[in-house]
Amino acid sequence: MPTSERSDVVPGFSRAPGVASGFSRTNARARSSATAESIDRTRRVPLGKRALDVCLSGVGLVASSPVWLALAAAIRLEDGGPVFYTQDRVGEGGRVFTVFKFRSMVPDAEALTGALQATEQDPRVTRVGRFMRATAMDELPQLWNIFRGDMSFVGPRALRPGEIEASDGAFIPLEQIPGYNERCRIRPGLTGVAQIYAPRDVGRRNKFRYDRVYAKRASFWLDVRLILLSFWITFRGRWEHRGDKI
Repeated sequence: MPTSERSDVVPGFSRAPGVASGFSRTNARARSSATAESIDRTRRVPLGKRALDVCLSGVGLVASSPVWLALAAAIRLEDGGPVFYTQDRVGEGGRVFTVFKFRSMVPDAEALTGALQATEQDPRVTRVGRFMRATAMDELPQLWNIFRGDMSFVGPRALRPGEIEASDGAFIPLEQIPGYNERCRIRPGLTGVAQIYAPRDVGRRNKFRYDRVYAKRASFWLDVRLILLSFWITFRGRWEHRGDKI
């Protein structure tokens, strides 16, 4: 994979490193507030895109309700821990919001390690969690985030406030990586170019290149295409696959 940060060509898109947090939640929010001030403008969400988000998320919330009950029961039966998991995420314009997910890891998974990105065969992931993560079922509660306007179906992945990336022995705040402010001008998404086409374990620096591609090519029909591809990946259970998901 080329490493040029200015390239808008990303592998796979034309044909169809661990991450940790070294900041407290309070400091992370403060850093995100400062970042929000540096983002001078956001992109207005097109009416068609917002209508698609509201319709799909509304129907999805109702249609998936039996799945919610089944997953909630399975999570509780496995270890008796909480069903849901919440996190602060950075949204459009650098605004921090709360994202909802089904818990796929053991309770207090980050108590000893901090906010580490899950790895292949990560011991913190529960048995039910492995199924949910492979099929993206743990993301179902984010339909509510989409319905209320925190997120969109398609867009850059919503990052955690104060997130940093390990690179050559140094810890670099994501805000300092080229492309961070540009992606924050777009409403974050449940799926997107980076989520579908980027290798699972590639660093955020390279994933930002995929986000810039979406920022330049965004359209209603591209969103529809990416949503359909996402359903296909979910059907095949390949969201945690380290190679080509499609």
